[in-house]
Amino acid sequence: MEEVTNKNPRKLKILEYDPALASFEGELRERMKRYRRRKRQLLADGQSLSDFASGHLYYGFHKTKTGWVYREWAPGAKEMHLIGDFNGWDRTSHPMKPVGNGNWEIEIPGRRTLRHLSNVKVCVTSERGTEDRIPLYATYVTQDEKTHSFSATVWNPRKTFTWTDESFRPRRNVPPLIYEAHVGMATEEERVGTYAEFTRDILPRIKQDGYNTVQLMAIMEHPYYASFGYQVSNFFAASSWYGTPDDLKALVNEAHRLGLTVLLDLVHSHAVKNTAEGINGFDGRDDQFFKAGAAGDHPAWGSKVFDYGKNGVVHFLLSNIKFWIEEYHFDGFRFDGVTSMIYQDHGLGSAFTDYRQYFSMNTDVDALTYLQLATELTHELKRGSVCIAEEMSGMPGMCLPIRDGGIGFDYRLAMGLPDFYIKTIKEKEDGHWDIGRLYYELISRRPGEKVIAYAESHDQALVGDKTIMFRLADKEMYWGMDRADPNILVERAVALHKMIRLVTIAAGGDGYLNFMGNEFGHPEWIDFPREGNGWSFAHARRLWSLADNGFLRYELLGNFDKAMLRLVRQYGVLQGGMARCLRQHEADQVLVFEKAGCVFVFNFHPTNSQAGLFVPAPQLGDYRVVLSSDDKEFGGYERVDKSVVYHTWSKDPQLGDGFPVYVPARTALVLRKV
Repeated sequence: MEEVTNKNPRKLKILEYDPALASFEGELRERMKRYRRRKRQLLADGQSLSDFASGHLYYGFHKTKTGWVYREWAPGAKEMHLIGDFNGWDRTSHPMKPVGNGNWEIEIPGRRTLRHLSNVKVCVTSERGTEDRIPLYATYVTQDEKTHSFSATVWNPRKTFTWTDESFRPRRNVPPLIYEAHVGMATEEERVGTYAEFTRDILPRIKQDGYNTVQLMAIMEHPYYASFGYQVSNFFAASSWYGTPDDLKALVNEAHRLGLTVLLDLVHSHAVKNTAEGINGFDGRDDQFFKAGAAGDHPAWGSKVFDYGKNGVVHFLLSNIKFWIEEYHFDGFRFDGVTSMIYQDHGLGSAFTDYRQYFSMNTDVDALTYLQLATELTHELKRGSVCIAEEMSGMPGMCLPIRDGGIGFDYRLAMGLPDFYIKTIKEKEDGHWDIGRLYYELISRRPGEKVIAYAESHDQALVGDKTIMFRLADKEMYWGMDRADPNILVERAVALHKMIRLVTIAAGGDGYLNFMGNEFGHPEWIDFPREGNGWSFAHARRLWSLADNGFLRYELLGNFDKAMLRLVRQYGVLQGGMARCLRQHEADQVLVFEKAGCVFVFNFHPTNSQAGLFVPAPQLGDYRVVLSSDDKEFGGYERVDKSVVYHTWSKDPQLGDGFPVYVPARTALVLRKV
């Protein structure tokens, strides 16, 4: 991966993808120099990134032949004592000794001294005083039902978990169809759901619906349930909100048996500011892990910001990546908050309309280097693993290989699409949608980089916002979803819900994401239990029965989602490259494009059906409709005869060869050559 260091260095491939970056060649080469320089700083001779990222194998609790050893990294500590129920929480009986480089250690004789499910903490004395803290590398953290305080809990069952997923391999050449899921709210009951219930009830549903990837949110331990898992306290602990470490392993194991790739929503962008539960100020210093002073406080999230320039921080976070892959068999990560990571001001309030904004003093170059190391490590650890960036600024090279001058991610989330749909539904009357802008948003991406398209994720479903279905139907959802009762407002919402999803998956990217329940238009918003709602779980669950009872239109939306996924898999639509526009008309609200041999026809007009819309054909021959959003099983009116064969004929020099098609108002068709 070394760059030639003579007068004619190898041209970075990123410049071939995007010639507009030529003015910033110096900055891009400096990006690569920093990356190589950091690796030399971190790695010993002959050491790989995987060798380096093994903090969890040294720190924390480990069984020995004669008992246990516990190690901790706390360079600012003056004294440390291990405490727990094993010694009656005695703060002096088990002192730890410094062993150099800020490391502390204690050997505990007796293999049964620390029993399975024992609760432990470490008493840290520093210039700030004495505090009881949760070990940094704790792998299981539980909350006392009476005191509500958290402790590290020893997970050492007699029978270790047995994996049976040896034959499963994630396939990088297969586009991800991602089902974004939250284990706790995957139950219909007003409570926190469990790993075991998700394994039993939801994984089969995901597989049956046609998704090939499940992305799990809120798995890293977080003390405040309503944070949606984005205020992480214990980075190596599988959240006890939903069960035990073995329960999570069983979930991943079963997903692999079903052929599902499993991604972890990885939060390395910030950490909870809590000291009693988290890593903040662990050794008595505010800057052990985080930036010093005000720079260490996230102004929008109320959390702590990592200092990616510190070797100890990089070691901790890279070890965290290795831990989740090796201990829990995750197949990759969706990296949360990448935009926040890579800018000093966290990208707040920036429109990013000028390339100079990507290469300014505002860019956190240490964060970019960390992300290069993180993606390289992930791919090194597991063949076929996937790295997805939640990145909205459009940083050039985010999803290009490191050797080409990139950051190394496989995909970036197409975050502009949901914003476009929200703005359109809120501000545009039906019949006046900006079809040209829609197509632009669908195909906009950095040259050579792949994106995951989505119409809405969990972000759009949170309280204060609205899901697409709720935004389209509003209060009519409460009494207008009965299939037996006509309702013009609900029928409009159902029609547009299907069209928005189909145009998104067909032209919006190289992969697709859906948040659980949104595939069938789950009503209302997500609101976790909190003081402001009386600690209610009423809106922190999924009402699967709405789609299953056979009486409501939710089932019809679910039917369309299944058919849509089946079509894109069958014809390789997501592997088809960029969509090619065949026809676009603002007044008629028509968009026609071709991808992977499929012709997608959209009529967004609310009232004007196209009796004979001329559809340009990518090839001469006969075509037939293979999917119609107007089918009755999808909540439509069955106005399209799918038995008709359309013969191509010459139209005129502008449109070329094609055929006329009847396209009802608010209907999408997919045609394919017979």
